[in-house]
Formats: sequence, C-alpha cells, structure tokens
Amino acid sequence: MLEVAAFKERITAEAEDLVANFFPKKLLELDHFLKDPSINITELKEIHSDINLPVPDPILFSNLHDGLEAQNAKKRKLEDGSGVDIVTGTKVFAMPDGMMKSNANLVDLIEKVKPEIRTLIEKCNTVKMWVQLLIPRIEDGNNFGVSIQEETVAELRTVEGEAASYLDQISRYYITRAKLVSKIAKYPHVEDYRRTVTEIDEKEYISLKIIVSELRNQYVTLHDMILKNIEKIKRPRSSNADALY
Repeated sequence: MLEVAAFKERITAEAEDLVANFFPKKLLELDHFLKDPSINITELKEIHSDINLPVPDPILFSNLHDGLEAQNAKKRKLEDGSGVDIVTGTKVFAMPDGMMKSNANLVDLIEKVKPEIRTLIEKCNTVKMWVQLLIPRIEDGNNFGVSIQEETVAELRTVEGEAASYLDQISRYYITRAKLVSKIAKYPHVEDYRRTVTEIDEKEYISLKIIVSELRNQYVTLHDMILKNIEKIKRPRSSNADALY
C-alpha cells in the first residue's frame, strides 16, 4: 500500500507540474516552430525530390507488327515445342544509387514532428491518470465536480487518440509513396505515377504543418480547460461544513 500511495503522490506532482509549467512552455515552443522557415515554404517545388528512375528503351519486336501476330507466334512456339522466344522484352536496369531514396526534406521534417507527437501522448496519459485518481467514489448527488473530472478525462483521451492518428498518417504516407515508386519502377513510361509522387509529397508537407498547429492548439486547450476547473478537478465534492466557512 505504501508503494501505491507513493505512486499516486508521484503522479500528482508530475501532472500538476505538467499543467502549470510544461504545457505553457511547450505551446510556446510549438508556436515558435510554426514560424520556422522549414515549415513555411511557399513554393512547394522546393520540397520536391528527384525520382531517379530512368525510362528504359521501348520494347523491340522482331518480325512482329502487332499484338495479334505476337499471340500467334507464342501459340506456334508452344505447338512446335521450341524454347526460343523471338520477342525481346524491356531491358533490365538497376537503381542508379542502389536504392530509391525517400524525400529527404520531408524525412527531416517528420523526424522533428514525431517526437512532439509522442511527447503529447505521454504527457496526456500522465495527466489523465492524475484526474482519474482524483475521482471520488460513486455517490448520489453532489456530482457536478465529478462530471467536470469526467469531461476532462474524455478530452485528454480524445487528444491522445488524435495524436496517435497523426503517427498513423505518417506511416500511411511512407507506404503510399513506396507503392507509387514501385509502380514507377514497373511502369517507367507512365508519367502520371511520377506526378502522383510529387502530389503526395506536397500533401504530406501541408499535413505536417497542420499537425504542428494542432499540437500547439491542443496544449493551449488542455492548459486552459484544466486551469479554469482546477478547483473542481482537485475537490469535486464540497461538504456542507466547508460551505459554512
């Protein structure tokens, strides 16, 4: 029991410091980050990344003039049992740099934003645990303060979920881009695939700025909400004796 009491005291001290000091400090840091040149590029062409995949030579056909003759030739080859194919396919090529690189500009920005997302999730979890520990036992009446505690917990849980969705969004960006680059390697002559990669890069850049803005706003909202209701959060029920003094 002593260990549990010590844990509660530690959570209380940490959560109160988060609300009073860390939240306002972090919201100012994120507000400053939003003014950084790296996240305020107006010409999105500056964040484009070269897709260094060459376009191979077109397929060459020997003694064939259209697809119908190609099918007939394949049929004759199977019937004759001949193992020689007179159709020459696309030449095999390798990645010029050994590996298709990610968009370096976006990777750098993502590596700056992800720790901020993780920090918000962790701090919200601590404050949420603190408020939950302050909720008194269930009784009839005099539950207005308890309802404020429950609304605070719900808001903290919502912020946690939204922050986690930002991490999912980043993962989906990488997966989507990888699939498109694979399509370019398979169909190098299709320009639309190359343009689509550029489009999703621009979209992700805009999304990252929105994420940073949302992180800042969530710190502002939580700080304001908890401070305005701090008395009811700490003491959800006031006895009649307290009201006399």
